[in-house]
Amino acid sequence: MTTPAHDLLRKLPAVDRLLSSDRVQAWLATHPRTLVVTAVQAALDATRGAIRAGETAATEAAALLDRAEQMLKTQSTPSLRRVINATGVVLHTGLGRAPLAPAALAAIAECAAGYCNLELDLDTGARGRRSDHVAELLCERTGAEAATVVNNNAAATLIILNTLARGAEVIVSRGQLVEIGGSYRLPEMMTASGAVLREVGTTNRTRLADYERAIGENTAALLRVHTSNYRVVGFTQDVPLAELVALGRRTNLPVVDDLGSGALAELPAGALADEPHVRAALAAGADLVCFSGDKLLGGPQAGIILGRRDLVRRIEANPLMRTYSHRQAHPRRPHRHLRLYRDP
Repeated sequence: MTTPAHDLLRKLPAVDRLLSSDRVQAWLATHPRTLVVTAVQAALDATRGAIRAGETAATEAAALLDRAEQMLKTQSTPSLRRVINATGVVLHTGLGRAPLAPAALAAIAECAAGYCNLELDLDTGARGRRSDHVAELLCERTGAEAATVVNNNAAATLIILNTLARGAEVIVSRGQLVEIGGSYRLPEMMTASGAVLREVGTTNRTRLADYERAIGENTAALLRVHTSNYRVVGFTQDVPLAELVALGRRTNLPVVDDLGSGALAELPAGALADEPHVRAALAAGADLVCFSGDKLLGGPQAGIILGRRDLVRRIEANPLMRTYSHRQAHPRRPHRHLRLYRDP
């Protein structure tokens, strides 16, 4: 004796029958076969599940294809698409940061539409470095000796610490142990880099003497971090960058200034008045400065590292650079040609 649910399940058309319909054949002209088959199978599975659960479900081919079509549309719709920013936050990290300028978009389209000299020196024909396209501009704008670019400012901080202080201590004020969006915590980043965190001062007050007392044989660097997303006010004290640099010179320790967002241009009076300026940090003597390329600069997500040429070259020689900058394979081992075939 059969049940009503069993009778309904028997009425369901087979996958082959649905695939042979004119409607599905039209889908196959514009969508990969695997995607279409998956949508049809998913529609059948969803209907079977509804029937077994005692729910009302249409078993006709037309109804099943309606469900499959909706699934196909959902699967083929890009997950990344344009939205309207009505939040009131101009540089919204969840909404793609700053829109790119028309000139930047035109330049991207021009190069991305074909081949380009991404890692090729057109004057010599030799292998080039992709960071060279922006390094000279960054140095010209900021006065830095050298520059390089990685994926984001977290990567910039980590590779700096790994290069300068793996297995050694880095001194930082307790009031600058920041946590930013995405659960990024500076102490955890330092641990991942292999550096040893040496906290000094208190949450609200850190003096130069605190740094001086903490310096020892295993000290590798002095780190200053801009508290971009919070402020401590009232009974506070911190050490100006110039004083920290002077201490670094006396003790032969590099001073790293993590500016977070970073301002390359002079901002109007009253606009983001607390945001430190990149050129000012370098002029004060910071050996390395890092900041985001996608915040105040308004470009794609990136981490920019500026400073002493010898230190930047050490960073670029770090094996982690291949991970953080998506550099290509060895020039003598080019990638095999890839051919894309339409799914039959």
